[in-house]
Amino acid sequence: MNVNQFPDRIIEIDKEQYLYFGGTAYLGLPTNNDFQEVVIQNIRKWGTTYGSSRSANIKLTAYENGETFLAKHIKAESAVTVSSGMLAGKLVIDVLNKNTDGFFHFSHIHTAIKTNSLPVFINDKINPKLLDPQPERITILADGVPSFQTRAIDLSVLAAIPDHKEITLVIDESHSFGILGENGCGIYSEIDLPAKRKIMISSLGKAFGLNGGVIASDTSFINQIKEQDIFISAAGMNPAFVQTLADAAALYKSQHQKLLENLNYIDRKLIKNHTIKFDKTYPLIYLKNDNLIDVLKANKIIIANFKYQENANNLNRIVVTANHLSEDLDKLISIINEYNSIN
Repeated sequence: MNVNQFPDRIIEIDKEQYLYFGGTAYLGLPTNNDFQEVVIQNIRKWGTTYGSSRSANIKLTAYENGETFLAKHIKAESAVTVSSGMLAGKLVIDVLNKNTDGFFHFSHIHTAIKTNSLPVFINDKINPKLLDPQPERITILADGVPSFQTRAIDLSVLAAIPDHKEITLVIDESHSFGILGENGCGIYSEIDLPAKRKIMISSLGKAFGLNGGVIASDTSFINQIKEQDIFISAAGMNPAFVQTLADAAALYKSQHQKLLENLNYIDRKLIKNHTIKFDKTYPLIYLKNDNLIDVLKANKIIIANFKYQENANNLNRIVVTANHLSEDLDKLISIINEYNSIN
């Protein structure tokens, strides 16, 4: 379906209006007038792009301002922005390849942090290689909230890994940063498990409404990122956008509160059953019944319905944003409740 403008809570298809519960603009910022005004003012100051290396002799204070905000918000020692979440992941993997003896992954990790790795679990049991007596440096790769899930990943298995395994944890928070944690800080700061180093990467093009990516960790690791040839050679994230991160701090907080209010509203009214996966802290509702998608569309509601990865099941998910109104939620909830009561 092709559309001619950004799909917010309303989407127009073939000159008909539908309620839209798709996309990834969780905080509703791309169409938020106040947020747009901040972006526009920063474009007027910093231009539409800056195609120079971050290591050039001219340093833009926009980067320092935005990255200081991100580090403080994430509750990390340091943070650096790059042009995309995908590049953030690839840069991190490139650095770790030089000082990691083995990579292990949880299921359904994003392509951004995929590499030659072994599964953490085999037949629902911890991989024996994580428990063997061989001292080594290992890196664990995980998504903050795995695909088809509505809660933060359970990392408690890390406590079972013996001390002679030096653990680095890489967590992709593209779908938890801006949503989970205090004021949407993500889960990075809450991870208190045996690991020598924690590294967080995230797209900023989802909850935060800006094209770009972030890497957060200890200062030593972030400095290693900045020394990479790819980082030095690539242009940085749009400086107008990086400055906007700092300038829009209050908006991020208020939009996050609106999102939580919408989720609590749904939680009070939605009748739960085994065909629905929903948690009041997370803005996705997964539907197991494909027929419900057609019922929703017949009632002028469009949700996310696509194949995220080759050979995977269709991703049928309702995406709630901070911009949805109570009447939007009422219509959605009443259709789902009615359908489930007769099926």
